[in-house]
Amino acid sequence: MKFSHDKEQRDFATTLDKVLAGADTVAAARAWAAGDSAPGLALWRTLAERGVTSLATHATAVEVCIAFEALGRHGVPGPWVESAAFLPIALEADLSQTIATVAVPPHVPFALDADVAQHVLAVEDSTLFTATVGTRHVSLDRARHLFEVSPHERVEAGDLDLAFDLAVLAASAQLLGAGERILADSVTYVKQRTQFGREIGSYQAIKHQLADVRIALDFARPLVDGAAVGFEGTDRARDVSAAKVAAGDAAYLASRAGLQVHGAIGYTAELDLSLWLLKVRALVNAWGTPAFHRARVLESLVRT
Repeated sequence: MKFSHDKEQRDFATTLDKVLAGADTVAAARAWAAGDSAPGLALWRTLAERGVTSLATHATAVEVCIAFEALGRHGVPGPWVESAAFLPIALEADLSQTIATVAVPPHVPFALDADVAQHVLAVEDSTLFTATVGTRHVSLDRARHLFEVSPHERVEAGDLDLAFDLAVLAASAQLLGAGERILADSVTYVKQRTQFGREIGSYQAIKHQLADVRIALDFARPLVDGAAVGFEGTDRARDVSAAKVAAGDAAYLASRAGLQVHGAIGYTAELDLSLWLLKVRALVNAWGTPAFHRARVLESLVRT
């Protein structure tokens, strides 16, 4: 089966890329990490106006993946998976005019960016509650503000399993976008950096590393696309878990290769690449660890 986006989906992807490319998302992410949410919230409003926050309830999983890949590629900060993927399904409500976040232990033990969210919720024993915000924890990715939360009042909820799977798929698309960005920036760098009178990108070892990343991302993309197309099917849980594993592995490989080809400068926080390296490291374990998702895939295969 060959899958490709239709014209409307391609136009949507192009529009998002243009908007985000001109929005200085790097500055917004750095400000968010430093505690200044104003640029990130302005970007949130811009994307909400273009329908990104309404996709979970007004579009298909394919459009959700298109949007979240763009968010990952441009390093947009904020609780996007929580507010624009999980909670609209969990609450069966349009949350396009608000920012919300949620903790879903054990896979999401902390509420992301509860300091900027108007609504904070928590799942406990397959039940959704409003939540009170507690202690803040430091994430490896400084643009991710993690908070302990305590369940308060029960809230009527929809299909939490469906909501969780859409969140997993959205995180997979984010990882795919981040991996693509790291690869693109790495390719650009190795064409500019010279050593011993040659571009370092001309060396076979560098070419092979980046080619391996290209292959990994190309193998992950069909799994993400396939999970989106078949999201309403009976194999949804297996498919989104397979997508999360593949996208996480590919993005992590891109991070390792990107760090290596950039050399010593790759270890500095001043380099913009660091924003994506840290985001990938955090997202790999967000919304279920690789071990959890591999177990779900195995369980599905054994059952069939």
